[in-house]
Amino acid sequence: MDSPTAAAPPQRAALTFIFVTVMLDMLAFGIIIPVLPHLIVQLIGGSIAKAAVWAGAFGALFMLMQFVFSPVQGALSDRHGRRTVILISSLGLGIDFILMALAPALWLLFIGRAVSGVCAASFSTANAYIADITPKEKRAAAFGTLGAAFGIGFIVGPALGGFLGHLHVRLPFWVAAGLSLVNFCYGLFVLPESLPKERRSARFDWRHANPFGALVLLRRYPQVFGLAAVFFLINLAQFSLNSTYVLYTDYRYGWGPQAVGYTLGLVGLCSGLVQAVLVRRLMPALGERRLILAGLLLCVGGYLLFGFAGTAWVFVLGIPFLCLGGLAGPPAQAMMSHQVDPHEQGRLQGALTSLASLAGIFGPALFANLFALFISDHAPVPLPGAAFLLAATLLMVAAVLALRVTGNRPLVAAAPIVAPVAALPFNDVSTDTLSHDPSEPYP
Repeated sequence: MDSPTAAAPPQRAALTFIFVTVMLDMLAFGIIIPVLPHLIVQLIGGSIAKAAVWAGAFGALFMLMQFVFSPVQGALSDRHGRRTVILISSLGLGIDFILMALAPALWLLFIGRAVSGVCAASFSTANAYIADITPKEKRAAAFGTLGAAFGIGFIVGPALGGFLGHLHVRLPFWVAAGLSLVNFCYGLFVLPESLPKERRSARFDWRHANPFGALVLLRRYPQVFGLAAVFFLINLAQFSLNSTYVLYTDYRYGWGPQAVGYTLGLVGLCSGLVQAVLVRRLMPALGERRLILAGLLLCVGGYLLFGFAGTAWVFVLGIPFLCLGGLAGPPAQAMMSHQVDPHEQGRLQGALTSLASLAGIFGPALFANLFALFISDHAPVPLPGAAFLLAATLLMVAAVLALRVTGNRPLVAAAPIVAPVAALPFNDVSTDTLSHDPSEPYP
């Protein structure tokens, strides 16, 4: 039998591979962030307020596709392995970014965004990959490392996208396509499989792969269900950034693609440091529960600074506080994955990604329209930062819920629900024994 020390190098290598895979994908997504709203403005020839509404529709479509396809990809990865799902998604993204780079009309760009949402659903598979290769006691740190890959992608991606967008608004899409195709080639030749055949699901079941059936999995674990609600609120609040950041900073501070790209790069840098360094250092001292609560409250402070910032330097001051909210993600993700069987990790991560996507279906339209309302002539009061203030309120609710759900007791698995399948039409419940993580930041 192999010793732990003999097994450690392959585990570290696999973690490095998935880190690079996620980083390249996030780099591709990050590059188009500063330019997509401006391309929408160009294609519709409308005002910033109209573009904000369309940007909200684009965001909702993207997340609707993730909501539908995340459990499908999670179930497929449980059945056929993680590597295959990740490779197909990377190839699909590369082709899709080419389509978006060439799109001459808004409707074609809309279709391209839908395909991006389908392919981006593979991020849940990356989380399941981490759960496959990492012992329980090291998962929070490993999820923090994966969060750092997101951060690095957003350090370089938006800054590069802002620079490229300054040259031509469609150039970032071509570069994103190249990165995704490079990622496909990298994974094809380097990325190992993390889920042995003997640990895979016996079959693929569409009951388990539909988004509502996947969410039923969370009901089997009451404390996981409560943390999943916290996870949902975190993601819902985050869409205040995704749907309004570019247009808000343009409206209030006159920022163009370059300024947006550089400040989003700062967001990525701070997020990467939080995920890669602070989570690992603070976890032993504070524990999972305190780290979740600290992250949520610091993030509230960041959103409040964003919402009330009358000048650009005050807005920038809020970025470190917002990024410290990333302290909440890895420990929450670790607490949830500890509860779920190894062969259900893909379905758990798919269910959590579906929750994030569900937030994304409503979040972009909610925050974009709120922003549009409060900068319009019909605004009850002139309050451009209303979307960020609503996000702060949602996170306060999440902090109260997290305080109640985690309590002072260790998480324990609940007994499986015993109910006839007919009573739960989207039932995802089995009678397997229970054992074994989530919360992700961004997009």
